[in-house]
Amino acid sequence: MLDTDTSLAVERAQAALSRLQKPDGHWVFELEADATIPAEYVLLEHFLDRIDGDLEAKIGVYLRGIQGAHGGWPLFHEGAFNISASVKAYFALKAIGDSPDAPHMMRAREAILAAGGAERTNVFTRAQLALFGEVPWHAVPVMPVEIMHLPLWFPFHLSKVSYWSRTVIVPLLVLMAKRPTARNPNSVHIRELFRTPPAQVRDWIQGPDKSGWSTFFKHLDSVLRVVQPWFPKRSADSAVAKAVAFTRERLNGGDGLGGIYPAIANSVMMFDTLGYAPEHTDAAIAWQAVRKLLVIQDDRAYCQPCLSPIWDTGLAGHAMAEAGESTDAACDWLRARQITDVAGDWAVRRPDLRPGGWAFQYENAHYPDVDDTAVVGMLLHRNGNPAHAESIERAREWIIGMQSSGGGKLGGGWGAFEPENTHLYLNHIPFADHGALLDPPTSDVTARCVSFLAQIGMSAEEPVMQRAMAFLRREQEPDGSWFGRWGTNYIYGTWSVLCALNAAGIPFEDPMMRRAVDWLVSVQREDGGWGEDEESYGAAPPGRYKEGTPSQTAWAVLGLMAAGEAEHPAVARGIAYLARTQRDDGEWEENPYTAVGFPRVFYLRYHGYRLYFPLLALARYRTLTRGNTRRVAFGF
Repeated sequence: MLDTDTSLAVERAQAALSRLQKPDGHWVFELEADATIPAEYVLLEHFLDRIDGDLEAKIGVYLRGIQGAHGGWPLFHEGAFNISASVKAYFALKAIGDSPDAPHMMRAREAILAAGGAERTNVFTRAQLALFGEVPWHAVPVMPVEIMHLPLWFPFHLSKVSYWSRTVIVPLLVLMAKRPTARNPNSVHIRELFRTPPAQVRDWIQGPDKSGWSTFFKHLDSVLRVVQPWFPKRSADSAVAKAVAFTRERLNGGDGLGGIYPAIANSVMMFDTLGYAPEHTDAAIAWQAVRKLLVIQDDRAYCQPCLSPIWDTGLAGHAMAEAGESTDAACDWLRARQITDVAGDWAVRRPDLRPGGWAFQYENAHYPDVDDTAVVGMLLHRNGNPAHAESIERAREWIIGMQSSGGGKLGGGWGAFEPENTHLYLNHIPFADHGALLDPPTSDVTARCVSFLAQIGMSAEEPVMQRAMAFLRREQEPDGSWFGRWGTNYIYGTWSVLCALNAAGIPFEDPMMRRAVDWLVSVQREDGGWGEDEESYGAAPPGRYKEGTPSQTAWAVLGLMAAGEAEHPAVARGIAYLARTQRDDGEWEENPYTAVGFPRVFYLRYHGYRLYFPLLALARYRTLTRGNTRRVAFGF
């Protein structure tokens, strides 16, 4: 590709990204999930009887617009039918006022019944239905509120599950103990979605799998159902008080419990159930946090699962830096949000470690993550301002301290939010049918930590790096790729690890790098782009999709360049694809989802990915083809 063509594409992309930067220096883009979150928001309004008719009408437009050709709702753009998302979307549309006899509602109902009916939804959906009296509470696994009293050594303890599970569970424990009934002022019900009347269903608790652990926990659930009514009331009351205290401490101002919708919504319902008036400070903060997640447009609206300003600003900053633009304002904004005064939940495992990370959201002090911290740390470092030195050092110290200290397969890696969150037997409890109860080390997060530590000068010979590199070597797939936990999927994981290997000074001839290069080249599309189906988390082929996407093409090209292949024909074709598909306004279209919350359960579309990743790839290609080195200078 001609250098002038690359430069023009870079300039247009840089101008587009600049237009979207906030006056104070940060970026934040929409973060979209599936129908579940906007549907749950509608049901929350009906639970509280705080119905905003105009808003709900716009959410109805959104929900109808993403209904699949199969009649139900998928978990991502053009995905397969999902029964839990479909039941919630149908329930929400009926609450909004759609007639069950409307063609789109009839198609949805037929699809739901054909898939087994609403009785076959997942645990979280059945908990939502129990709040509306659609299913009995015994349709939900037993989770006594007395869990709040369990000691750290107990096999199940809240510190042994992921941050997102913990923040969702704690207020839900109160709801399950108090068993409130939604106000539901319009008396909306969905009995027509059940193949078997809920009172006659006998197999609600099926467990996430057929393993011995799952069988054991199903028996335990049966025992708890018998003994729970005999638990002392005083114990339950004090456990509720602990749950409330836990929630209040983590309200994060206007960002809410954990900064994620399910936890925030549960906290809203918990406060309401406990009799808090809407104007009570805690209840008002929780409600404000929910409303902050809404995206309201002229003709439609939806609710985001969370906000991503730190992540967006860090990534957009790297793209702008690569394009030669100033990142001073972004770095100043980020540095002010480093968490240095709160020892979050991670401190249960690392009580002597100084805080020094960044969260994903505007405020989430108890739950910084090492992925954001590494991305921001690398940006501050490449910015070069000496004023950032202390922030970088605090981040370095915190990331090193968060490395998994365990041996075996997971030793030496990093999870996103917690060290040693690897109690894998808990994945078999009936409540864990979403498959994402834990936060174990993963290749993509570990790679980001390696990239940061190497960029700021840590030698590959240091024990921290040696253990991390051993983890990454163990995690490489037989075909040469790496699994992507937080982005889709093997393209994301392989790009992440190749950046880390480059930063750590691994020779380009290393077999680990060569196999990864060969794999990336093998999955390039004929049009020069790359794409990967979200179903690659299931049975779909890794690294392949029916169309290319800007973000996944950028990841593949960046991965190849990190492996010293800036002059490879595949890279030139990828860069040409990005330039060819760029719009006149400097942006790209990207409808497919290219990120993930929980594999096979919850997927994400970052609206910023289509902007800053292509810019980063194009600008880096320009830099490398103009220079005299094959090695990328930065870790990201």
